[in-house]
Amino acid sequence: MAKEKKLVEAITSMEEDFARWYTDVCIKADLIGYTSVKGCMAIKPAGYALWENIQAELDRRFKETGVQNVYMPMFIPESLLQKEKDHVEGFAPEVAWVTHGGLDELQERMCVRPTSETLFCDFYAKDIQSHRDLPRLYNQWCSVVRWEKTTRPFLRSREFLWQEGHTAHATEEEAEERTIQMLNVYASFLEDVLAIPVIKGRKTDKEKFAGAASTYTVEALMHDGKALQSGTSHNFGDGFAKAFGVQYTDKNNQLQYVHQTSWGMTTRVIGALIMVHGDNSGLVLPPRIAPTQAMVIPIRQSAEGVMDKAVEVKAALEAAGIRTALDDSDKSPGWKFSEQEMRGIPVRVELGPKDVAAGQAVLVRRDTREKQIVPIENLAAVTAELLETIQKDLFEKALAHREAHTYDAVTYEEFSEIADTKPGFIRAMWCGEEACENKIKDDLSVTSRCIPGEQVHLADTCICCGKPAKKMVYWGKAY
Repeated sequence: MAKEKKLVEAITSMEEDFARWYTDVCIKADLIGYTSVKGCMAIKPAGYALWENIQAELDRRFKETGVQNVYMPMFIPESLLQKEKDHVEGFAPEVAWVTHGGLDELQERMCVRPTSETLFCDFYAKDIQSHRDLPRLYNQWCSVVRWEKTTRPFLRSREFLWQEGHTAHATEEEAEERTIQMLNVYASFLEDVLAIPVIKGRKTDKEKFAGAASTYTVEALMHDGKALQSGTSHNFGDGFAKAFGVQYTDKNNQLQYVHQTSWGMTTRVIGALIMVHGDNSGLVLPPRIAPTQAMVIPIRQSAEGVMDKAVEVKAALEAAGIRTALDDSDKSPGWKFSEQEMRGIPVRVELGPKDVAAGQAVLVRRDTREKQIVPIENLAAVTAELLETIQKDLFEKALAHREAHTYDAVTYEEFSEIADTKPGFIRAMWCGEEACENKIKDDLSVTSRCIPGEQVHLADTCICCGKPAKKMVYWGKAY
């Protein structure tokens, strides 16, 4: 019994230390391993399987909007990076530089891509000539390098996996439409597949992407009340096009600059998945993203008929389209239960000698641990229905948590008290001045998360300076 408790006891409770809990789950659920490369993680099979499912679902959604996948080099010549001033200044502190090729010093140093806007612009300048070449709707799946000082598994590492979409359009209106379209793709993916409710909105000028005309974001609230930027979509206008000479001839044979967008989502959404749904026993995975949706666990598997029936049940569940695994190891049932819970597998199917004799199995929900006895002949249908129920319930639980931890403030004193004592989102009015953003950040360690599309009028004046308010903003402490 002591051995069976050890797996869960190895996790620090989130109430005691949320940061430690998070790292414990990443390690004990076998998602990551540490490497000899400082600031970089090894993503283990259980973690990479999550990324594969995320990638497959996003890729399908992208392609439904006409996007095609491409691949660009991982190296960017310094002269290319320097062409867009705001962009290079925004990334300069995080760039990793290559100075030698073999034993020879390079004539021009190259950076390992922190993002690929400059590469795509250089490519588009050669690839786009006429209005007939537009739009260009490209995406690439790759890794990028940003030399972070402080790293945490999935949330912030020096190399991470992501997708970055880059599109080119004839008009400003088309670019803005695509920017919002991809933001909505991210929002629906997060809510429908990862069961994470999000706030959609525009970043302030202070918080927007370096070189962008405007940045839109989906913001999610973690269990500890901190915000996590979970996906961004940028409208570049024609700024990059002018810097790189990306032009096309319109229908009147006049030269015009293209209008561009960029949008990305990274492996940090795995961190969001952990922090929104996890508990003190480990992961809790929404069924639609779970690599394994049901785990069949035979009890007293050496008893006559138990393993045969377990194999039969696994096959029946798989035939119904349920991603199923069978734990036929020689570990004790209690240890197997703890492993299944640690890994966040949505449903456990318990099957012992008495169950076989009665023609039944026991279904156990990972999220609530509720049990139900189900006849074997109904197991596939009941499990499929249960998975949909779990998916819905996880979203509703996360939404209720966000709503319970979203506060309104109309005075700076009220704003300060909430920031100090109540983790979560704070909604407050803002005058639009960066000076107020800076003061709030300096005073309270709170940043603007987004200006939501759905505005609510809370007061006539700015929460900080008392001048006439222009927008309601979501504020919060963030990862």
